[in-house]
Amino acid sequence: MTTKLTTNAAKAQATKLTVLGEINHMEVDIAIVGGGAAGLAAANAAYDAGITNVAIFERETATGGILKQCIHNGFGLHRFKEELSGPEYAAREHEAAVERGIQINYQAFVLSIEEGPLLRVISPTLGMTHVHAGAIILAMGSRERTRGMLQIPGTRPAGIYTAGTAQHMINLEGIIPGREVVMLGSGDIGLIVARRLAYEGANVKMVLNRSHFSGGLRRNIVQCLDDYGIPLRLLHTITNVYGKNRVEAVGVSQVDKATKKAIPGTEEIIPCDTVLLSVGLIPENELARAAGIVMDRGSKGALVDQTYQTSIPGIFSAGNVLHIHDLVDFVSEEGEGAGRAAAEYVKNGGAERAEVVEVVPGSGVSYVVPQRVTPAAQGKVLMRFRVRNIYKKPTVHVLADGVEVKKFKRQILIPAEMAEIKVDAELIAGHKTIEVTVEAGEPNE
Repeated sequence: MTTKLTTNAAKAQATKLTVLGEINHMEVDIAIVGGGAAGLAAANAAYDAGITNVAIFERETATGGILKQCIHNGFGLHRFKEELSGPEYAAREHEAAVERGIQINYQAFVLSIEEGPLLRVISPTLGMTHVHAGAIILAMGSRERTRGMLQIPGTRPAGIYTAGTAQHMINLEGIIPGREVVMLGSGDIGLIVARRLAYEGANVKMVLNRSHFSGGLRRNIVQCLDDYGIPLRLLHTITNVYGKNRVEAVGVSQVDKATKKAIPGTEEIIPCDTVLLSVGLIPENELARAAGIVMDRGSKGALVDQTYQTSIPGIFSAGNVLHIHDLVDFVSEEGEGAGRAAAEYVKNGGAERAEVVEVVPGSGVSYVVPQRVTPAAQGKVLMRFRVRNIYKKPTVHVLADGVEVKKFKRQILIPAEMAEIKVDAELIAGHKTIEVTVEAGEPNE
């Protein structure tokens, strides 16, 4: 469905788009920023909940986000009950949106979020447009950490890439970024790229991780490193880069487990022509911060309640822009939740903010989502969180104003895998603070 610019009043009313001077104006019930897994799922869910005037604003030329370059399988087991590649998963979500007639605006860059709520958007087809919305859903995804963020010393030669950039080069451009590769960080994208490089004939000399545990899922370590004979060096990091025009070598040093600092005198020079960085993802939240949305220091995403509504009424957030996920299936699940909640918000003409129960991370927990629970919560409240360390046979304690109201036993919890619990809303209601803590049943590694 394409909205055309027009100065005809009747047509403008039909399409809910008018031209006033050099700025176009569009009216929608729900505007969604981002057309990846979360944004598509949110649009489809909102439509199914009765809100049909939904528009997606996607800055690329196609929907799907990072799924477009993830040609390996392993997606969709939870959502579709079958194993799909990334493009196949994205295609299913896109086709569902097309079937519903949801408006998707491509190359549409959202410049800011203003009061109203209102989006300031620019694109080749829409021009400069103010999008007036009943509700907004943020689904911008995430970005990778770069060398500058890591402050790796040394020269500045060519041949240093993030793992996601390398994946894009190989899978979408048909370009091998290098032949002698050292990777820093063991996030899932990096592990999968290491396997892809090995498959294409590159020599992945080693994968380094400054922590004592990997940042990737165990299955990816086995399938991507062990099966291809790629060594994983824990408690190691890059302490220097050598090379003038192209990377010639890196200095690799051991890391102190307690301080996470490189140990002097342990540097080993490893010849290579390429360095890949797989050191984690960051929620893409510049728009949210600029709009004044309250952020959570732990998750690096917006602070939300159980409906995924942020601190600004009518603005919702879901997927990797809210917190980093392991599986795209759960990204879609959150998108659906935000879509349904935004639809209810529009139907009810907004809702007054009531007092909320704060949800906070306790001992051993990095963050918990949601960070607030409203009195409207019913049934079981889903809480997702990450731990700070490896915990064997742990107990997850839920404390209400300091008193335990629920506990959960687990076999193992690790930082690389998002954990979740479901807590009865009645156990949360009437309290000021809910705290989630983790207690190890066996000594941590």
